Amino acid sequence: MTKKQKKTLGRILIALVLFLILFFCEHTGRLEALEGTWYLFLIYLVPYLVIGYDIIWKAARNISHGQVFDENFLMMIATFGAFGVKEYSEAVAVMLFYQVGELFQSYAVGKSRQSISDMMDICPEYANIEVDGKLTQVDPDDVEVDSVIVIKPGERVPLDGVVLEGESLIDTAALTGESVPRKAAAGDEIISGCVNGSGTLKVRVTKEFEDSTVAKILELVENASSKKAKVENFITRFAKYYTPVVTIAAVLLAILPPLVTGGNWGEWIQRACIFLVISCPCALVISVPLGFFGGIGAASKIGVLVKGSNYLEAVSEMTTIVFDKTGTLTKGEFRVTELWEDQVSREELLELAALGEGYSTHPIAGSIREAYGKDLDLTRVTDTEEVAGHGIHASIDGREVFIGNEKLMKAKQIAYTPCKSAGTVVYVACDGSFAGTIVISDTVKEGAKEALASMKQVGVKKTVMLTGDRTQAAEAVAKELGVDEFHAELLPGDKVTQVEELLKHQTGKEKLAFVGDGINDAPVLTRADIGIAMGSMGSDAAIEAADVVLMDDDVRKIASIVKIARKTLRIVRENIVFALAVKALVLILGALGLANMWEAVFADVGVSVIAILNSMRALKTK
Repeated sequence: MTKKQKKTLGRILIALVLFLILFFCEHTGRLEALEGTWYLFLIYLVPYLVIGYDIIWKAARNISHGQVFDENFLMMIATFGAFGVKEYSEAVAVMLFYQVGELFQSYAVGKSRQSISDMMDICPEYANIEVDGKLTQVDPDDVEVDSVIVIKPGERVPLDGVVLEGESLIDTAALTGESVPRKAAAGDEIISGCVNGSGTLKVRVTKEFEDSTVAKILELVENASSKKAKVENFITRFAKYYTPVVTIAAVLLAILPPLVTGGNWGEWIQRACIFLVISCPCALVISVPLGFFGGIGAASKIGVLVKGSNYLEAVSEMTTIVFDKTGTLTKGEFRVTELWEDQVSREELLELAALGEGYSTHPIAGSIREAYGKDLDLTRVTDTEEVAGHGIHASIDGREVFIGNEKLMKAKQIAYTPCKSAGTVVYVACDGSFAGTIVISDTVKEGAKEALASMKQVGVKKTVMLTGDRTQAAEAVAKELGVDEFHAELLPGDKVTQVEELLKHQTGKEKLAFVGDGINDAPVLTRADIGIAMGSMGSDAAIEAADVVLMDDDVRKIASIVKIARKTLRIVRENIVFALAVKALVLILGALGLANMWEAVFADVGVSVIAILNSMRALKTK
């Protein structure tokens, strides 16, 4: 409990004790001699001011700023009215229970914020830089790219970088929700916000603090509450018009009936005060944003950042989900999976291909060299030439070697055996004769098949995969994972076209999500109704363009987010229906004189507390 909450609780307890003493004395006849005098008013004014001075101050301050109609104003007018008709105990009771509701609300908001504010703790306070053999603590903002920082055991990683020396286990729980630490050794990338384990690490900084992972996460968290869902915007607009309307209705209720019927003014003023207390929109104004805040908090607990409640609402309406293949459904780690030799040995086939691809930085070339697994003597290779869109032409030990696709074989009129295997097919020819085939495949991510199945279970109607890879490779992955539809051999621009085509078939409130991780996915992430990016290995551009970020790249969490979003929306709708139904009923009873101030207090504070309790359920998710 915060200092402010403790202070409010103290005031509530003091006011409650005074109120109970006065209530007991009044109902046992001990204050009978003071009835009808100013003394009774002054006695009740003490607990009223103890508990309600801040409400009166806020109402007066808001009125001076032109913000007349809010819950503080309603409470002030209602309790002033109760004092005016000499219902002193009820005036104190209304303010007392209103403050109890406010305290409860404050505590609930604090609990909902906790899971998100835990993320704020990931912000590093300092970075260690070695100066003249001694470690000096500096502000992470002051560290430049390519500087070397030292991270001691137990310290938070201050900046993104690459490990130069040392080995340790890194706790990524605050970022990814993953409880199992990750190993970090020389050559590994390391991201800011994680906690170093037992080893000391020397890290070369690759990004300035403002561009680091932790800075981007903090920015996303801070901006999340500014993007409101449609239902939140509706409640904001509703409250804006609702409060003045009920205030005017209360004034008319106090004035018109006595003027028309010649009734008792005190009775109708009391009814108007009851009407005002009942009409206070606290339950709606607080519980709806609190519900969404709870949903965003529940998502952050499992390592998923949702950039605003509007995106949480959109996820709840998602019926189609589109995936980029490489790096999203597959690992993006290419491996040699098949070798078909012809007229040469298997080892010689791999050696020719590895030497020919010796200078290439392409992932395919890297996977061939890795499969060969031996040191390469690149002095054996001369006259290397890259044939655009076809492959490599090189001279190895004086022999003419061609390494590439079927277009290269056809262009050089080399008779080859076509390969229909899934994956990237590389043909090798030596001195005009076909030497063999190397098949390189990307491996499917662990849990990808399970993720797609669970999405179907939560109501996603259609799953689609887009890729720039060959049709055979895409078909094999789609079949293995059970994807409904796939489109292969696409350029980045083609992916946008495909998503736009899919969007045309969405009806009503149906939403389409795109999941990607690469820099070339940014345009598609922006175009989709919901963009979901990989936060751990994904590019900065993809994370920036996305609406939802999976901090540990686990696509299985998408189904969890759909569940959280739908549960949140269900809770929000329950609160709206419950609050409006109870208030409408008690408002009618109050206007007819069938409800007293105690029913009014329940319709305001009671409904608010119940709605807040219901909203807090959004925080809890399996």
